[in-house]
Amino acid sequence: MQQQRYDVVIVGGGAAGLSGALTLARARRSVLVIDAGEPRNAPASHVHNYLGRESTPPGELLAIGRGEAAGYGAEIVEGRVASAERLPGDGERGFRVVTEDGRSVEARRLLVTTGLVDELPPVPGLAERWGREVLHCPYCHGHEVADRPIGVLATGPLAVHQALMWRQWSEDVTLFRHTGPEPSDEEYEQLAARGVAVVDGEVAGLEVADDRFTGVRLASGRVIAREALVVQARFTARSAALESLGLEPVAQEMGGVVIGSYIPADPTGATEVPGVWAAGNVTRLTDQVIGAAAAGLMAGGAVNGDLIAEDTRLAVAARRG
Repeated sequence: MQQQRYDVVIVGGGAAGLSGALTLARARRSVLVIDAGEPRNAPASHVHNYLGRESTPPGELLAIGRGEAAGYGAEIVEGRVASAERLPGDGERGFRVVTEDGRSVEARRLLVTTGLVDELPPVPGLAERWGREVLHCPYCHGHEVADRPIGVLATGPLAVHQALMWRQWSEDVTLFRHTGPEPSDEEYEQLAARGVAVVDGEVAGLEVADDRFTGVRLASGRVIAREALVVQARFTARSAALESLGLEPVAQEMGGVVIGSYIPADPTGATEVPGVWAAGNVTRLTDQVIGAAAAGLMAGGAVNGDLIAEDTRLAVAARRG
């Protein structure tokens, strides 16, 4: 850290954080990005649906973003933020951010872009294949497994929805009931109409040969050949820094089913704590990379606008003496 106080400290250096840093640095703000180096999409081979950067490897996209933000003066350091607190005293003092290794820095405003953690169902082998053949988002990975045998692991009420969704990308889709609820008569009819097979019984593990996923192994010992497996991960916001400021994560529902937790923020990213913004998956669980980048831009602009208002208040007070 090259200085002790910045206009803005950004916690998290993914697409949202780097986009916010680029925006603020171009607005001639002093910006520090503290990044723990744990991007959610690290297991994936490529980023998709990012206009102008389609199929870019995640690490390459981050390197490009770091270079662009640094080119306008943003400072980017490695570190994990342990806590953040409002500075004592009257007026608009700002915040102190403390990293796990004991470093501290002050900021007039905070932008938190720490993302989320994908919590996978407890089936042996899922974590090792996550982002490769174990998938969750058809828009992220559907094209890459199109026309191949796809399995859908049921762990909750959204499994039928997932199976019907993935049927768009392949005619060979199998729904593994596993621990999910039994489909209704209407859902069974929908699955049959779309040619989706349904297999009863719990899944015990994955079959892998030559570092390639080849099938699903049931508790009965039966193996069903598949080349991709869709799961419903729980999306849990990385919210520790925001919680240290008094913000609490809330449940995110989809179709009446809780799919994860997030920190509420308004459309610009402003949280309930004045001076603190959030952007990306920490506050919008279903954003893809391009959406997170857009949210970082929006939040960066809002933060700069808020700083302009404060600069103006301070200038007026100084002028009045």
